[in-house]
Amino acid sequence: MSGYQSRQDAIKAVTSYRPTHAPLDFTETSASEIFGCNVFSMKVMEERLPKSIFKSLKKTVDNGQQLDPSIADTVAAAMRDWAVSKGATHYTHVFYPLTGLTAEKHDGFLEPDGKGGAMAEFSGKLLIQGEPDASSFPSGGLRATFEARGYTAWDVTNPAYITENPNGTFLCIPTAFVSWTGEALDKKTPLLRSNQAIDEQAQRVLRLFGHDTGERVNSYAGPEQEYFLVDRNFYFARPDLMLTGRTLFGAKPAKGQELDDHYFGAIPNRVLSFMFEAERELYKLGVPVKTRHNEVAPGQFEIAPLYEQANLATDHNQIIMTTLKKVAKRYGMACLLHEKPFAGINGSGKHLNYSIGNKSLGSLFDPGDTPHENMQFLVFCAAAIRAVYKHGDLLRAVVATAGNDHRLGANEAPPAILSVYLGEQLADIFEQIKTGKCSSCKTKGMLTVGVDTLPPLPMDAGDRNRTSPFAFTGNRFEFRAVGSNLSIAGPQVALNTIMSESLDYIATELEAKTKGDPKKLSAAVQKLLQSIMKECGSIIFNGDGYADAWQKEAKKRGLPNLKTSVEALPIITKKEVVAMFDKYKVLSPRELESREEVYFEQYIQALVTEALLCVKMAKTTILPAALRYMGQLADTCASMKAIGMDYEMIALEDVTAKTRGLKAAMAELEKLTEKDHKTMKAHAAFMCDKVLPAMLKVRSFADQLEEVVADDLWPLPSYQEMLFIK
Repeated sequence: MSGYQSRQDAIKAVTSYRPTHAPLDFTETSASEIFGCNVFSMKVMEERLPKSIFKSLKKTVDNGQQLDPSIADTVAAAMRDWAVSKGATHYTHVFYPLTGLTAEKHDGFLEPDGKGGAMAEFSGKLLIQGEPDASSFPSGGLRATFEARGYTAWDVTNPAYITENPNGTFLCIPTAFVSWTGEALDKKTPLLRSNQAIDEQAQRVLRLFGHDTGERVNSYAGPEQEYFLVDRNFYFARPDLMLTGRTLFGAKPAKGQELDDHYFGAIPNRVLSFMFEAERELYKLGVPVKTRHNEVAPGQFEIAPLYEQANLATDHNQIIMTTLKKVAKRYGMACLLHEKPFAGINGSGKHLNYSIGNKSLGSLFDPGDTPHENMQFLVFCAAAIRAVYKHGDLLRAVVATAGNDHRLGANEAPPAILSVYLGEQLADIFEQIKTGKCSSCKTKGMLTVGVDTLPPLPMDAGDRNRTSPFAFTGNRFEFRAVGSNLSIAGPQVALNTIMSESLDYIATELEAKTKGDPKKLSAAVQKLLQSIMKECGSIIFNGDGYADAWQKEAKKRGLPNLKTSVEALPIITKKEVVAMFDKYKVLSPRELESREEVYFEQYIQALVTEALLCVKMAKTTILPAALRYMGQLADTCASMKAIGMDYEMIALEDVTAKTRGLKAAMAELEKLTEKDHKTMKAHAAFMCDKVLPAMLKVRSFADQLEEVVADDLWPLPSYQEMLFIK
């Protein structure tokens, strides 16, 4: 079958698509009825557990107290009975290894009863601990191939849940994953440790302000998940999308996102049907998804949940990504979570809304109505400013991947320079603090639209800035540099740890200055805030982060600009970073070294896969199409000359020149992929500096050929088809 015919068949399948199953009856069961129905929630536990055991378990969940092992058997029996009542035959310890993906191994409940039958068994020991093969996951040297033992440990703070399949269900138990030596092999363990660290340091500051309730301070997160949808017929016709998650080739279409007509536009019917079902699946699992809309680029969309405790939000974001991919298949689409699936249009991020607080105090980043008088808020906000100033390079490092490098710094995402946006109101307050006097602030007002039938609208005291990588947005900070394909655990671990370090510094200073006398607190805070602003104020930038002028200004301010992962990843093992993580018992020096090695390996392998596939597709798909077209043009030229017609050969010469350029670029790239390297870092630098530019050169000639080769000969679905046919 010709490339053109396969494309036409794909287009026909897209345009005549019909759902493969009956539509949901959304009137039969309301969203509120199904929300959390597949979760072993506090409500379910309270109903099924003895009162004393429930109280013990709740203390662990709410206050971080150590789990009483003696209650495990009772909890396991109740969890088993609940899961079996939901049709479950198996259970799995769900964990999140350094791949960034979700991992699980299923075990059956049924055991022979010795009488020819079987009964469901599930003990407290099986609930608390599992043993997957630790050597089969990335460990960065923490585990050798022959050292296979690893443990999963029940994370009691996040609820177990049921996953449905058309042919059955199974119980999922959230767990941490550690080695036989107790070192973290996963994303969850450091996050739980960092939550402990921030609680300890935040409590010291809160005690100075008279808060000593004993209620745990948690970090909170609300990740906005962006993604693309492409029809599966196109997806399977693009080896680059299938294997790398992004298009290695593709000429720019005549229309992209220039008209801004996709953003917040009417959602296509098939896409909306997919969204409805995905949301209902997420509701069952207790994921509080709130927002859905078209994003800026054609074919791009967003889903965002409500704010949650960070550990739960992390698990829920993994569930969201898995669910989006699973449900998209039912509607004949593929969900793309790569940061840059298509060149020339916006890529996808995962804006991480971050704060710390608890139920009693709310967000500690909430300024209230008079932020200039809210001393406690100013202290916590200053801690965040200081944290980003001191460790902006670390925040860049924890979002460094081969995919995210395509996005960061472009005119679509925050720059690789980390800065803090405060907005007009807070920027003015902290500027006053810097000068030694803070007596007023800009207040909220009312906005009159100028239409009599429209009411006056409450107006915030400051605007928002979408070009800032770390922006204050009312009662939290939005870390906009996180890639769409990343687990949010790593960025949160970094944020919690650098905030712990800043709060430790602030608490130590204020404790020394006040010596337990609350009357001295105000003066001590004023002096400390002024000192922080004089030292760290250069991190604050309220302007256009996309502008070239900011690059120059940031350099003058001494802010790091780590444009690639190769530059950013070594920050993970910088002396000061290692000492900080070790001090707060979040990650040991060995654990940090392992992560640097794993992330370099992942960066290299991503680019090696892309380079090899780039050569193969150019050789076996694009070059043959160009040669066929050259042959047709040559035959036409020969036929015209045979009958005495003077035929222009410019088209043939043009295609021939572009084809020669493609072959030369292919040969250059292929040669580069064969080179050996002495060290991993040298290999990564080579891939970044030599191989990536060589891939772009191959792409440049291929995309030029797509613009001139006859459409019925071109084998790959075009950007125009993939982005606009829904």
